[in-house]
Amino acid sequence: MNKAVKRILTASVAAVLALSCFTGCQTDETATSGDSATGGADKVYQVGICQLVQHPALDEATKGFKDALVEEFGNDGVKFDEQNAAGDSATCATITNGFAASNVDLIFANATAALQAATAATSTIPIVGTSITDYATALGMSDWTGVTGINATGTSDLAPLDEQAAMIKELFPDVKQVGILYCSAEPNSQYQASVIEKALDESSIAYKEFTTADTNDIVSVVTAACNECDVLYIPTDNTLASAAETVNSVAEPAGIPIVAGEEGICKGCGIATLSISYYSIGYEAGKMAADILVNGKDPAEMEIKYAQELTKKYVPERASALNVTIPSDYEAIVEE
Repeated sequence: MNKAVKRILTASVAAVLALSCFTGCQTDETATSGDSATGGADKVYQVGICQLVQHPALDEATKGFKDALVEEFGNDGVKFDEQNAAGDSATCATITNGFAASNVDLIFANATAALQAATAATSTIPIVGTSITDYATALGMSDWTGVTGINATGTSDLAPLDEQAAMIKELFPDVKQVGILYCSAEPNSQYQASVIEKALDESSIAYKEFTTADTNDIVSVVTAACNECDVLYIPTDNTLASAAETVNSVAEPAGIPIVAGEEGICKGCGIATLSISYYSIGYEAGKMAADILVNGKDPAEMEIKYAQELTKKYVPERASALNVTIPSDYEAIVEE
């Protein structure tokens, strides 16, 4: 074989090898891209978080939710677009409409107004809620079966309201009238008030509702309640939770004790609460979200989950100042 023929054969083999390498590399890249697009190892989930307002309970729920998803996917496997509506329902709508337009993989709705906005924004993107007292009330569903039947599921912050009513009677056996204080713009607060009233009726305890439209009239409403009642009850109300210090600035000088629906409100203005862990219900919501994203679970068929751990808690300083005797099975809330 002469040198010219050898050169031709060598060039031909090199060209074949180059073409083979190019085709193989192209196939590998296509496969990698395909894995990412269909939720493989390289998938990065985009999760939109809409939190109604900043206060300790909702903050803890969001933290628990994020922790659960980071444990599942790692820091690089999930990206959060976390936005706070500063207590404004219209802002919740703006936030969740943005998530829908961005076609995020899942929306986390923290509080009732956030859930309502999210379900109005999309009927296809999975929604997981938390800090929702009663999903039937929040979503306007009369025939409740434990599941929403739509693209939403989540966890509830409902503590046994009859036990909270019993707590009022236990701590204040001589109570003459309980003032039930809540924001009229929050449907779940109205629901809690109605349940508490039935429980107080059964114990023959008088009560009166005092409602605030927003944070602007809290001082005047709390002042009226303190003038007419000897104990106040505040349910898990986001508006009052965000203004607990304002409530306390009126109730504490008046010497009126407050039983609260959750620990965050109790810290700010209360004397006692039957508390759930908002971190835990947020974490459980995160696990539900992971089940949807990884296993394709349908939120329409996932039952709403409720807090399992309940603790009687009290604020020692306020109990002492108001000369209230606290039973031994209550746990002190310690200032951090």
